[in-house]
Amino acid sequence: MNDQRPDPDELLERVQRDEEKARRGKLKVFFGASAGVGKTFTMLSAAQQLRSQHLDVLVGIVETHGRTETMALLEGMEVLPLKEIEYRGKTLREFDLDAALQRRPLLILVDELAHTNAQGSRHPKRWQDVEELLAAGMDVYTTLNVQHLESLNDVIGAITGIRVRETVPDKVFDQADEVVLVDITPDELLQRLHDGKVYIPQQAQEAIRNFFRKGNLIALRELSLRRTADRVDDQMRTYRQERSIDKVWQTKENLLVCVGPQPGSEKVIRRASRLAAELDVEWHAVYVETPRLQRLSSSERERILRTLKLAHELGAQTATLAGQDEAETVVEYAYSRNLSKLIVGRDYKGWRPWRRSFTDRIGRLSSDLDIIQVVREISDNPAQSARARLADRSERVKPAWQPYAWAVAACAAATVLGTGMQPYFELANIVMIFLLAVVLIGVKFDRGPSVLAAFLSVILFDFFLVPPRLSFAVSDAQYLVTFAVMLAVALVIGQLTANLRYQAQIASHREARLRALYEMARDLSGVLLPDQIIDISHKFIESTFGVQIAILLADEHDKLQSAARDAHPVPAIDISIAQWSFDHNEAAGFGTDTLPGSPILYLPLRAPMRMRGVLAIESAHPRWLLIPEQRRQMDGFAALIATALERVHYIEVAQDAVVRMESERLRNSVLSALSHDLRTPLTALVGLTDTLVRIPPGLDAAQLNLAEAIRDQAFRMSALVNNLLDMARLQAGNVKLNLQWQPLEEVVGSAQQSREQQLKEHQVQATLPADFPLLEFDAVLIERVLCNLLENAAKYTPPGSTIRIAAAICNGEAQISVTDNGPGLPHGSEETIFEKFTRGEKESAKPGVGLGLAICRAIVEAHKGRIWAENVPTGGARFIFTLPLGTPPSMPDLQDEQALHGMEPGVT
Repeated sequence: MNDQRPDPDELLERVQRDEEKARRGKLKVFFGASAGVGKTFTMLSAAQQLRSQHLDVLVGIVETHGRTETMALLEGMEVLPLKEIEYRGKTLREFDLDAALQRRPLLILVDELAHTNAQGSRHPKRWQDVEELLAAGMDVYTTLNVQHLESLNDVIGAITGIRVRETVPDKVFDQADEVVLVDITPDELLQRLHDGKVYIPQQAQEAIRNFFRKGNLIALRELSLRRTADRVDDQMRTYRQERSIDKVWQTKENLLVCVGPQPGSEKVIRRASRLAAELDVEWHAVYVETPRLQRLSSSERERILRTLKLAHELGAQTATLAGQDEAETVVEYAYSRNLSKLIVGRDYKGWRPWRRSFTDRIGRLSSDLDIIQVVREISDNPAQSARARLADRSERVKPAWQPYAWAVAACAAATVLGTGMQPYFELANIVMIFLLAVVLIGVKFDRGPSVLAAFLSVILFDFFLVPPRLSFAVSDAQYLVTFAVMLAVALVIGQLTANLRYQAQIASHREARLRALYEMARDLSGVLLPDQIIDISHKFIESTFGVQIAILLADEHDKLQSAARDAHPVPAIDISIAQWSFDHNEAAGFGTDTLPGSPILYLPLRAPMRMRGVLAIESAHPRWLLIPEQRRQMDGFAALIATALERVHYIEVAQDAVVRMESERLRNSVLSALSHDLRTPLTALVGLTDTLVRIPPGLDAAQLNLAEAIRDQAFRMSALVNNLLDMARLQAGNVKLNLQWQPLEEVVGSAQQSREQQLKEHQVQATLPADFPLLEFDAVLIERVLCNLLENAAKYTPPGSTIRIAAAICNGEAQISVTDNGPGLPHGSEETIFEKFTRGEKESAKPGVGLGLAICRAIVEAHKGRIWAENVPTGGARFIFTLPLGTPPSMPDLQDEQALHGMEPGVT
């Protein structure tokens, strides 16, 4: 049944793959359900065993988290020094990739594969560092938790309520040479947490109340076990393919359901779905189309399509296979996918006992497949069932008379040619003319005309050419053997030729589908405008399926807009159905469960990042849209369109970003240059006017007022120039924070004092807790933040208003707020006011260029804090910014300080 010889191309590809794999190092992943299961401990134990065998082992980076047992395993091992990276005024210690490549050990340990490297490292992710180590030929041991796998990130986030940001692509895990599952029970892990073996006691109690709840641990354990089992199953399938093993290995329960044209197949599908749910396994549903089944009636074909659609809706992987024999094709499909259990409907026992049932034929072909028979749902009324079968037979496609006429004509032509050749050739040679006629009819037409040609050839050969001629009598009994062999050969040749023609048609259809997908993908890869995508989509889809389509694109508010142009005839679209399909990310309309009465099929254009629109399809022959192969190809076209639309969108985004970046760079350069050029004359102007105001009496009252006005405007202009220069420096990244531990009240006091002139007509109240901790910040920059917020409050509130400064500890961070009782912020501007050159009032006469709050945000974010604005319910606006608490240094007590200065205790 199967050709056991391996494919030479596959052998060559396997050899090349093995050679490439031999050049790379081997990756071993210690995989677990969560932190604390013992991944690092197990990895270090394995490394110590290899080290005892005198293998060159290097510890690249290992996170012990202060665990005594884990730290003990590092004794005697060579540890690579970590690389120090300066980031925002802090020194971070990261894995030194360059040092590891230079040291080049046989085995290197790199803990926490999902770790995100500090900015300034060569790769943003640690798994990329590992890839470079493997490419250099070094073996790597690493650790990974199941929640860090990209494909399970959202699932685990929904279970635990915590979304992990550091992830590893699944391909890195799947391509690992070895995966070791480190597993302990949830109760044992919780006990380790209570004993302080995972986190310090305070952190352990917090973890038990949140992420490490027992239900979460059970779910994580199941996911890690399943993911490991899936990887082992993939390895087993790869091994079977490489060894050309055809027998089924019953290592994993799975089901294969066979769909036929008989009534009652829906019951078989539903029973298979329930069984798959009980076993919690994948299942497949296939229909095999043979040449005999091409002549089914329309009602039988509709029944098959409905059955396959039901299987797909119930979660099966559906497929329509082409083959000469149903049983042989099904067995080959089961072997190729290692499916161990077949579910078939019990055959109807008719009056032809000599014909083997489908189940018997499968049993003869394979002895290692389990077969489950399910009674089909047959009507209780035998007469009604018989009438249904007769109706199906009566509806079957009636053969056209032209092919049979051609068969008769071909046999007549062979007879005339043979009669003319009889005086010169033996009858054994003339027989070849009749066989040629049968071959030609089989190539041109279906099986029926070739059978007719086979019988007619024997009859005409006997009547016109075999003596006595013009009679069916024969002069020699040996001619009876000739007739029998001639008929058998003609029938076999006709059958083989018709089958070859059928297989060629199937191959042609498949090639046409693949060619259409390839050509559409090729044309879409070079487009730059959405209109080009629409034109190409109309061209390929309409020519491939003979349908009318329309493409609806989403606007910035996720509302669909018709993108079709007058040059393309479009179906009558129901925009409400299309919008539903877009909003729910599901197909709707014809052939679906949502509004199936619509004559139009609506397919969502789902791109990798987001939904891009809807493809509406209307066909003159809607039944063809139900064929699984046609639907899959249509889904493929929709995916190509969505991907092309997203690519064009991001091209436009990238172009806009480049223009904005260039404009921003040019503007910052101009502002920086102007600020530097204006700063010197402004400083001189401020000094001269201040001197003019402070000189001994010599100016009258009017001149003095004029000098004070000039000084105030010079101060204001100097502040604007300083803002421009600071904004340019912050955006250029040239500001280095001078972080010091210091009290907040000193900065608040200096900010009030520097803005005394602007706040003289307002009441300022500062409320700071007496036990407020020390904070680590740049005093000059944080004072600038407070100055800008105070100046902003004074500018937009009437004289006599109250401005309050407060501080508190909230959610593990320090929150500082500046609140006024003025008119508040315009609705919807709470975020936009922090943008550059944005004013709180668009047509305001207040002086300023709209940079103060933008500078505040840049400074606060440089301190790893946040800043936002909100309206106070009782009236006014509140600006809040946060600073990280950190751990302040311990302060010496009073006696130590006195002893340090040589004073006696108690003397102050």
